[in-house]
Amino acid sequence: MLIFRIVKKEIVVYPNFTKLQKYPLGLPTSFLTFAFTNRKAMTLKTKVKINRITNLTDARYCSGMSVDILGFCLEEGSPHYVTPTQFQEITGWISGIDYAAEFSKLDAYSIERLLADYSSISWIESEDLDTLVRLTPMGKKLIYRIKIEDLDSLLPKIELLREYKITLHVTSINKFIAIDNEPIIIELLNQLNLFLGAGISPTNASSLSELPGLYGFALDSGDEIKPGLRDFDQLAAILESLELED
Repeated sequence: MLIFRIVKKEIVVYPNFTKLQKYPLGLPTSFLTFAFTNRKAMTLKTKVKINRITNLTDARYCSGMSVDILGFCLEEGSPHYVTPTQFQEITGWISGIDYAAEFSKLDAYSIERLLADYSSISWIESEDLDTLVRLTPMGKKLIYRIKIEDLDSLLPKIELLREYKITLHVTSINKFIAIDNEPIIIELLNQLNLFLGAGISPTNASSLSELPGLYGFALDSGDEIKPGLRDFDQLAAILESLELED
């Protein structure tokens, strides 16, 4: 298992969790930036968005792996909510990457006011299409997130998505895509920019990235084992499988 730990102002990779026991828990306030020394060291086969970033460890790791977009949940009440102060502290260490504001049901007026406290946001993602349409005057890139289980409700909205150049982000309650849904995904790829956010594994990521018309992947950030201790096993394996050969 790949475990990342912040020790003596460096990010150290441990192949085995048991080796961490001699190190104290807790993050120092500053440390050597992994992202600045590793950003653009690799190129991926497709665009990658990482969802619900909540801490600097995740952000630096993902930036170092050359992902394209870091998503932050800015809706209060969410377990992944990031305050304006936290957002500034995290993004202050990152360079050369886009940031997405992630929402569920917050209305357009509230989102527009809230984003005044979050600099550098270039994407807005929401589960409400009408909200995204109302936000088009802001000039941000827009992502409409929908569960594959609800795709039937999407069909009447396709023309609206195309008219406003809104990217689709398809997720799933069960984190996988049933074979019955694959033809629907293929058809959507022919009509819209689509981030695939389910059914991706280290064994199929490379082949999925070659789907004609695929815009990219949307992957969840790593799971926290303890404060400052992250498990990037699954995410790292997927990203490494997407790395282009020099």
